[in-house]
Amino acid sequence: MANSRNNGTVASKPGGGAEGASRHIVIFEKESDREWASTTGRSTSARDYVTQPNTYASRQSRIINLSGSYDYMELGYYCSLLAEARGQKAIPRIETILRLWRRNLYADDLPELNALLRRDLEKSDRPPRAAFTLTVCFGETPDVRFRNFCRGVFDRFRAPILRVQIDLKERWQVRAIELGRTSDLSPAEFDFFLTTLERYTRANWKDPKVKTPPRYWLAILHNPEEPMPPSDAAALRKFVAVGTEMGLGVELIQKKDYLKIGEYDALFIRETTSLENHTYRFSQKAVNEGLVAIDDPTSILRCTNKVYLAELLKANGIPTPETYVLDRSNILDIENKLPYPIVLKVPDSAFSRGVFKVDSREELLARARKLFERTAVILAQRYMYTPFDWRVGVLGNQPLFVSQYFMARSNWQIVSYDASGGFREGPYKTVAVADAPPEVVEAGVRAANLVGNGLYGVDIKQTPEGVFVIEINDNPSLERGVEDAVLKDDLYKTILREFVTRIENRTSGQGGPQTQVPAAAD
Repeated sequence: MANSRNNGTVASKPGGGAEGASRHIVIFEKESDREWASTTGRSTSARDYVTQPNTYASRQSRIINLSGSYDYMELGYYCSLLAEARGQKAIPRIETILRLWRRNLYADDLPELNALLRRDLEKSDRPPRAAFTLTVCFGETPDVRFRNFCRGVFDRFRAPILRVQIDLKERWQVRAIELGRTSDLSPAEFDFFLTTLERYTRANWKDPKVKTPPRYWLAILHNPEEPMPPSDAAALRKFVAVGTEMGLGVELIQKKDYLKIGEYDALFIRETTSLENHTYRFSQKAVNEGLVAIDDPTSILRCTNKVYLAELLKANGIPTPETYVLDRSNILDIENKLPYPIVLKVPDSAFSRGVFKVDSREELLARARKLFERTAVILAQRYMYTPFDWRVGVLGNQPLFVSQYFMARSNWQIVSYDASGGFREGPYKTVAVADAPPEVVEAGVRAANLVGNGLYGVDIKQTPEGVFVIEINDNPSLERGVEDAVLKDDLYKTILREFVTRIENRTSGQGGPQTQVPAAAD
């Protein structure tokens, strides 16, 4: 999974043997630990790791810091700190060490963890009768009653060993979370720890299927059950195949793979994004774990709300259809501003869902009444019919593709839904960027650049009065035979090259303009 180049070498996705585990470097606490630490691959003392940077500088290495001395300015502290400076992934990260110093630094995580704890206890027929301490090793615990709770703890505080003190006052609750040491484990706990260490370093890895191991690993988040996904199965297969040709490992992951995100170098979200579902959490976690993410959290936050986009475009002088924000108190005022028909939109609509045309006051009031059941405000927009919408695909502030989406038959939208939930789409056509109207391409790039430098699809109407931006999508469609009709495989190569460039900029210390929204989870 997460791999980087060093000194011209390439990294492999580990299999089950010693060679497969070589990406991990276990930093042990005392010299007597060297024997068991070496069973998972390379091992070293904290002192050697800190004082011999040339020996342990490979960016592909994953550091398991079991030094036991995590206090400020101690060797264990420096191990995690220097791992970050060397571009290596470490467990625990320096941020985790800092957060666990004081309870008030992780207090915001406790309500949700307490809820997980109580949920596990409610399912148990053997609830504890007194305060106790749980030992969590790589997210696992010998006590199966607390399996879900311990996964939640590990998700927020990724560390090899955690000691979680559980108290009973009025209700069960977490009193403290501390980093653990191998020397503090009982014989039974230590045996369990070795089992989980083995599982952590080897179990999730698959045997390489290519002779030359991938340079980097990209996770593509998708939902095979989604009715209208941003990328169809054929496009996803093409990403995997083209990635293999380019020396990259591209894997399709799903919602259930949330805890594995830190094992990759980059995340590509090919599932309809929303602040209310797991896609936003995936993006937050990826960025906070140091991955390159498209879509990044800020792009999702900005693009999924049409009220925000309307204000953003207006403030920057981007032409749009005349748009107004309405609440329950001023719904009829729109009649003084726009003629019928009027387009009504909920702020988080996608794929033409939540977008309605009303032709009279009666329809306006009836539709608004239903929409206000799910949102405090709605958008009213001037109706502007065109036989097709332009979409300008923009990646890294540059145009990528230009498509025409024609209206569905006998409908005013490109996607028409029926009462049963079925849908019908209009035809499409993709043209070369150089052959598209320059004013359309320019408007698309200019609008997308207001949001960020990710991958966007800007919908535009072209009329005799000019071009008008309808919306900016953070998760534009990339379907086989549609958006790739002109560029063919080069579309996929361009996107994957952008990921490689961003990964290498990150690992070389150049960082980049990728935006980030702070998250509670570590």
